[in-house]
Amino acid sequence: MSRVHSLLALIFSIILAQSAGLIGSWATRPNIDTWYRALDKPGFTPPDWVFPVVWPALYLLMAVAAWLVYRNASREQQYWQQQDVSYESMLLGKRPSRKIALGFYGVHLLFNALWSFLFFYWQMPGVALIEILVLLTLILITTRLFHRIRPLAGYLMIPYILWICYATVLNASIWWLNM
Repeated sequence: MSRVHSLLALIFSIILAQSAGLIGSWATRPNIDTWYRALDKPGFTPPDWVFPVVWPALYLLMAVAAWLVYRNASREQQYWQQQDVSYESMLLGKRPSRKIALGFYGVHLLFNALWSFLFFYWQMPGVALIEILVLLTLILITTRLFHRIRPLAGYLMIPYILWICYATVLNASIWWLNM
């Protein structure tokens, strides 16, 4: 892969990830000062300024991880460790494919944006809680696949996993407090 192709792939990856964030923020912003402010929230709810700082950084890490997987075509086998039969190998085969990993990544980005619509735009925290559990599962699968192809890509997803775990507990608490 040429340097120009690699750079264009990185730029595309960043734009794609940040676009998911922009779509989610489009659904979120109109309801922050109205519906969301009126909800009962747990004491561990972060201040509003944290979200526009954390999310772009997480989307950047995701984009770099996806880019590393994308450009790793020639080295895919180098990072794969042969194992005996596992549930993962039964589901995904012996070697993880870049296409499968990036496919899960793309689906997870859709679920990422969908959560903002469910929680903020349609104001359904209970349904959003179910959806965020599906999202977390997709992130874990994506991370595992990324790690199997390029370990650094998997490690770059860890802050995102931690944030989504926190967001899941926050979503559950808000739903519980406002039932």
